[in-house]
Amino acid sequence: MLFQIKSYLKFLWNSKNEHAVHSPFVFNLVTKCFFDTKSKPKYSILKEYRNSLLENKTTIEVTDFGAGSKVFKSNTRQINKIAKTAGISSKRAELLFRITNYFQPDTILEIGTSLGLATSALALGNPKAKITTLEGCPNTMVLAKNQLQLFNMSNAECITTEFHSFLEKRNSSLNTSTEHYKLNTEHFSLIYFDGNHSKNATLEYFELLLPTITNDSVWIFDDIHWSPEMEEAWKMIKNHPKVTVTIDTFQWGLVFFRQEQPKEHFVIRT
Repeated sequence: MLFQIKSYLKFLWNSKNEHAVHSPFVFNLVTKCFFDTKSKPKYSILKEYRNSLLENKTTIEVTDFGAGSKVFKSNTRQINKIAKTAGISSKRAELLFRITNYFQPDTILEIGTSLGLATSALALGNPKAKITTLEGCPNTMVLAKNQLQLFNMSNAECITTEFHSFLEKRNSSLNTSTEHYKLNTEHFSLIYFDGNHSKNATLEYFELLLPTITNDSVWIFDDIHWSPEMEEAWKMIKNHPKVTVTIDTFQWGLVFFRQEQPKEHFVIRT
């Protein structure tokens, strides 16, 4: 907790608003998307989705393959408490909706479905997009899948899998008779990384997914200031030669690969 407080104070010191942004691409994104304060009709659906989970006091056994939880001490957890403390916040869900709506990605990958709170924002942001969302915990995925079906979000394909294994299989184009899915997408327009908040896993996913990038790809990394090692991972991602533009919003790190842009890093308060 002390580390995150120090990181946030440093973030505030370095952060800028839209008036300090001189890149037209980033300025438009910040002013027309990040700081868009107009109410959206689909915000009410995001709210209903969240409220239905907050009212659910059912207990499930969670299988955690990631960096663990800073909130829960046991893997037996109530759904409403997961939604309240571990899921994406209402503010962030609305921002994710706006980002998806702004860029209109045709193919989306989400690493870490959890209860589907972020998935719902992606699905509503562009109902025409093909979304592939990955979750390691079978019990959590069953719940998320039911929720998405309940709210008629049929453009999300839910796959229960270990992330690294799935991405390796995708890269090597392995499709055995025991696999019930086949991912044949050649690129992802948008990727939301929220599955394993560790340096090694984050960098592994980054490298495994680099072959999918296009000039217009948008990558969003959650919890880049989660720990010292996540900050190290974020620094390495920023310095990667294929990365041209990054935006640090403290909670998220946005990554772009636009070759026409000079390499530039922004720290923006949202």
